[in-house]
Amino acid sequence: MEYKRFKDTILARIDKGEEIIEKLLEICEKEKVKLANVNALGAVNDFTVGLFDTKEKKYFSKNYTGDYEIVSLTGSVSTMDGKLYNHIHMSAGDKENKVVGGHLNRAVVGATCEMFIFVVDGQVDRKLNQEIGLNLLKFD
Repeated sequence: MEYKRFKDTILARIDKGEEIIEKLLEICEKEKVKLANVNALGAVNDFTVGLFDTKEKKYFSKNYTGDYEIVSLTGSVSTMDGKLYNHIHMSAGDKENKVVGGHLNRAVVGATCEMFIFVVDGQVDRKLNQEIGLNLLKFD
């Protein structure tokens, strides 16, 4: 992985074999980012995405392997209990142009991943909402 910061924007290249969420959080830690919007594209070959079931209040995830193009990767970085917290969704397409996606748990880069991290000056924490079952943004 390599990256470069341009004021409030970070452009990163995440390399083959590296895990996307791990590298995103590594960059945010090094750059002291507490709040950001994230967008990326590239190719992955091993990833897990899920769906939050609102009735059962739990995630159901599925793993995919093979060659996939990232159609969309978008989300946010914030904080919870003093630690970085990511909320990322990804859609990826296979060679038949079938697209799968959802909440991103993990994704290993198959070729490259180009990521833009748009840093927001500030910090917003998250807190578990018992009724919904998710860690929601908390505005003081």
